[in-house]
Amino acid sequence: MYICFTVIAGLAILSFFFLRTRFPYLGEDFVYILRSIKLGLRLIKYKKVKPFYSVLDCFLDAAKRHPSKIFLHFEGREYTYGEVDKLSNKVARALQAEARLKEGDVVALFLANEPSFVWTWLGLAKLGCPAALLNFNIRSKSLLHCFSCCGAKVIIASSELQDAVEEVLPTLREQGISVYLLSEACSIQGINTLSDKISQASDQPLSRDLRANVNIRSTALYIYTSGTTGLPKAAVVTQERVWAASFIQAACGITSEDIFYVNLPLYHSAGFLIGMVGSIERGNTIVLKRKFSASQFWSDCRKYNVTVMQYIGETMRYLCNTPKKDDEKNHRVKIAIGNGIRTDIWSEFLNRFGDIKVRELYAATEGNIGFINYTSKIGAVGRVNFVHRFFFPFTLIKFDIEKEEPVRNSEGLCIEAARGETGLLVGKVTQRSPFVGYAGNQQQTEKKRLRDVLKKGDLYFNTGDLLRFDHMNFVYFQDRVGDTFRWKGENVATSEVADILTMAPCILEANVYGVKVEGHEGRIGMAAVLLKEGEDFDCLQTYKQVVNYLPAYARPRFIRIQPCLEMTGTFKMKKVKLVEEGFNPAHMEDPLYFLDTEKKTYVPLTEDIYRAIACREIKL
Repeated sequence: MYICFTVIAGLAILSFFFLRTRFPYLGEDFVYILRSIKLGLRLIKYKKVKPFYSVLDCFLDAAKRHPSKIFLHFEGREYTYGEVDKLSNKVARALQAEARLKEGDVVALFLANEPSFVWTWLGLAKLGCPAALLNFNIRSKSLLHCFSCCGAKVIIASSELQDAVEEVLPTLREQGISVYLLSEACSIQGINTLSDKISQASDQPLSRDLRANVNIRSTALYIYTSGTTGLPKAAVVTQERVWAASFIQAACGITSEDIFYVNLPLYHSAGFLIGMVGSIERGNTIVLKRKFSASQFWSDCRKYNVTVMQYIGETMRYLCNTPKKDDEKNHRVKIAIGNGIRTDIWSEFLNRFGDIKVRELYAATEGNIGFINYTSKIGAVGRVNFVHRFFFPFTLIKFDIEKEEPVRNSEGLCIEAARGETGLLVGKVTQRSPFVGYAGNQQQTEKKRLRDVLKKGDLYFNTGDLLRFDHMNFVYFQDRVGDTFRWKGENVATSEVADILTMAPCILEANVYGVKVEGHEGRIGMAAVLLKEGEDFDCLQTYKQVVNYLPAYARPRFIRIQPCLEMTGTFKMKKVKLVEEGFNPAHMEDPLYFLDTEKKTYVPLTEDIYRAIACREIKL
């Protein structure tokens, strides 16, 4: 009997090691799939239960369970679940009385990252009113555009944004828009104060009947795209999408005991849905920051015992660029959730700040497909598994970079990309994975719809992103469609070129794009760069860097030195204006350089060199 048991135990151990060798991520896959199934069943339950159970109801349950638990830390102040609940009641009652709001009325929130953002939104939710989350950095034309496309008749603004509101006030008054300022006093005609009304309002609970018609398909929010390619678009976010995004924390193993650091803007889906709403779903505590600060980041984490941090775009690199300190690993952060971290920064971040599980995501606010890298595999934005693919069908299809359209076969259907090949990610539009589109912009909504993909009559969401699946089922982001350009018959991925450029000792940041050259097919590489403090542009060293690491067709032939690189509010680099401005030295003040293959270095781009290129005396 003992021998038999020993043999069985030995076989079990051998089987375990065999499986671990053959399938090294089996454990992580199993845990993630199990969590996904549980969360999926919850979403199905919420779709069927009546009355509809929303994230607001989840918050109200948490406020009843633990009213004294801290929900928000902000600039030295603490707000409990119970306090935030009562404050949101006051907001709802004040707006009900002053603005005559009723279920379905859209309200635009033009607010900074502050606690009032949270309880104002909760107050609106209690009235059954969708909220349009306006980027507090936008002004004038963009502000009016964002406001008008969501159909709002009321705007609520922070007191510090009064000047921006005044700039567009005549137009808002012409359109009959009610304007409210979170302030006790304001002398400007047409701007109503709200803080005084809120302080006088009752904090008693509101009737659920006020939102009786809200259901899983109802619009909960309008969240705006970052505007890297023009004016922002208002993505329609349903109650179902709010729930799905809130589950990301749970899928990453975050619990009610965690303390979540939100330093990203609440007008964006990362800060609002994954951060704030995700914390409501988990019932944990939020540390809210007015804006990201690399210098204060780790001291904040230590002060508040933060266990989960968020990042987006370049914020990880900003942390790695801070001066090194002895106590850098002295913190409790165990998980980092976000997207857009470069491979080299990822490795540096772990080396400097300790064993933090980086959960890199791929998703879009309006999209119907997303991935999570739940294994911490450096460089990957996610991992493919059969459960995910079953519930949310997706595929990669071949894409023609030059024509900027999918490659189709003789039957007019798209062609799936091979494993390891870069392709356009598309997500099948189904009842489980819908694509609602953009408010007030049917043309842009239709542009995102792709028909006749794998069979006639099917419909997919076009992410506009080029990705690659490797043989281990990991997902890698390659580039945005439009960012990738074609030169000399080859595709050039701007993100890869930018990574190489920033390895040059003098370059801090690089924004790579393609520009048209008269008489040439495609677009040639150009980069706007920000130099490191105290550094001059090193022509020879930069030339050696690009020649050693990039093929000839991918090397930026033009370099533009800028004092700062223009970014969106979520740290994404803007390219449209740079592409339009081109490389004519007569039209810009920024220093320009040209990669001279004969001199084997970068040289200042003079008007004589520009004319020689235009006349094709210099071969490109």
